[in-house]
Amino acid sequence: MAGLGLAVIIATSVKAQPGKLALTDDFVDKNLKEAAAQYHTLIQRVPEGVFPRNYIKADDKLVTAKSNSWISGFYPGTLLYLYEYTRDAELLKEAENRLQLLEKEKNNKGTHDLGFMLYCSFGNALRLTGNPHYQDVLLTGAESLASRFNPTVGCIRSWDHNGDKWKFPVIIDNMMNLEFLNWASRVSGNPKYADISKTHANTTLKNHFRADNSSYHVIDYDPETGAVLHKHTHQGASHESAWARGQAWGLYGYILMFRDTQDKTYLKQARNIATFILDESSTPEDGIPYWDYSVSGPDVPRDASAAAITASALLELSGMVKGKESKRYLQAAEHILTSLSSAAYKAPIGTNGGFILEHSTGHFPGNSEIDVPLSYADYYYVEALLRYKHLLDQ
Repeated sequence: MAGLGLAVIIATSVKAQPGKLALTDDFVDKNLKEAAAQYHTLIQRVPEGVFPRNYIKADDKLVTAKSNSWISGFYPGTLLYLYEYTRDAELLKEAENRLQLLEKEKNNKGTHDLGFMLYCSFGNALRLTGNPHYQDVLLTGAESLASRFNPTVGCIRSWDHNGDKWKFPVIIDNMMNLEFLNWASRVSGNPKYADISKTHANTTLKNHFRADNSSYHVIDYDPETGAVLHKHTHQGASHESAWARGQAWGLYGYILMFRDTQDKTYLKQARNIATFILDESSTPEDGIPYWDYSVSGPDVPRDASAAAITASALLELSGMVKGKESKRYLQAAEHILTSLSSAAYKAPIGTNGGFILEHSTGHFPGNSEIDVPLSYADYYYVEALLRYKHLLDQ
C-alpha cells in the first residue's frame, strides 16, 4: 500500500502520550466489537440500491438515501473501518456491494460533497484492499470536485440550490473535502488539486470565522468579483450562532490541512477552533454538545454526530502539539468517547435500526433528523475508536 498517500486514519500524526492514556484496550475492543455486531443488524435492514441515513424509532422505519446523497459514503466507510478491525469478510462484502452502487457519483459535478461520498468510502477501500480500480474512481471524482472551483472567489462552490438566497454559497462543511484533493495531487502528481485545496482553505480562513474563532455556516460570494455578500448560519439557531457540527467540521478540516501541508497557519486555526469548542460553557458535563452552542436546556436536542467528529479530530490534534495543550485535547476526546460509549448514547445491539449511536441532530431549523441516529455519527465514532486503538498499540 505504500505510495497511495491515503491517511484516513492517520497513523503518522496520531501520536501517543506515553503513560497518559485513560481508556483501555478492553474499552476500545468492546466498543468496536459491539459496533461490528450492530452493523450486522443494519446490514439485514438496508434494501438494495440505497444507503442507510437514519432511523425513526416510533415507526421502526429505516430512512434511506440514494447514491447522490451527501451521506452515501458513510455506510460503506463505516463497514470498511469495522472490517479493518474485525477482518470480517461479510462486512467487506457488503461495503464493496455498496461501492458498486456509489461509483457513478465519480462523475457528479453537481455537488461539493464528493470527499464525504467517495473518499470516506473508496478511500478506505483503496487503503485496505489496494484495488487499483478504486484509485481510478477517486481520481475521476477529484476532477469532478475540482470543476466546482471558482478562482475569482477562491473557493469550491457548495450548493446549487436556493438561487434566490445565495449566488455562490460556501459552507464550512466543504473543508472536509480538501483531504480528497490533497490526496489526488500526491497520487497524480498534478499540483492543481492541492492548489485548489489551499486556496479554498485560505479563503475560508479569511471569511468564515468570527473574532472568537467560531464560524458561520454559509458565506455567500459574488462569483463575478469574489466579494462577500452574506454571512449566514443556515442550520444554526441564528446567523450569528455557532452551529455545533459546523464547528466540528472546521476543526477537523484545518487539522487535515496542517497534516497534509505542514503549514502552521492551519495548525494555529485548528487550535483556535479547539479552544472555542472546549471553552464553550453551554456544553453539558458529558461533553456532548447541544445542536447549537447558543442554545441549552433539558429539552434541547444534543448532537452526538458533532461530538464524534470533534473527538476524532481532537485525537489527531493532540499529536500535533505538546505538553498541557496536547493533554487537554486528549482528555477531551477521551471524555467524549466515554460518554458516547455509555448507555446514554450507544444503543443496545439489535436496536436503533442497526445504528450504533443515538441522539444526533441533522437540521434542526429545517425540522429534519432531530434526535435520531445518523450514519455519519457512526462513521466518526468508529474512526475515533480506531484512532484511539492506534495510540494504545504504539
